[in-house]
Amino acid sequence: MPGKFIIKKTPKEFFRFSLVAGNARTILTSKNYTTRATCLAGIDTIKKNSGIEVEDKTLQNPVEKKCPKFEVYLDKANLYRYRMIAANGMIVAISEDGYSTKSGCINGISAISRAVEDASVDESLLAK
Repeated sequence: MPGKFIIKKTPKEFFRFSLVAGNARTILTSKNYTTRATCLAGIDTIKKNSGIEVEDKTLQNPVEKKCPKFEVYLDKANLYRYRMIAANGMIVAISEDGYSTKSGCINGISAISRAVEDASVDESLLAK
């Protein structure tokens, strides 16, 4: 079952999207965008770059990868998370949840590639 990008407006009138996998689990959340057009461009970035390289920031000497890329890192709670960095170096989106293992985090990145294939864009929440 394909995934779905859901676009919402925040209380401060920013646009934000989430990627929901076929199992109805949110696996990725975007940063705030000032316009609908830039939010849609963020979705296109995810779609075009879901199979990019992963840079592991949890290693003592991480091998630097060229943008666009996913970065795996440890958050303040010592959980593994990922974020997508666009070609311009800006963060496009981050993992919705932290993972207790690095392999779980890497699997989360793989889930993005599966979810974006034939993913639709749902803007129905913008009308509310």
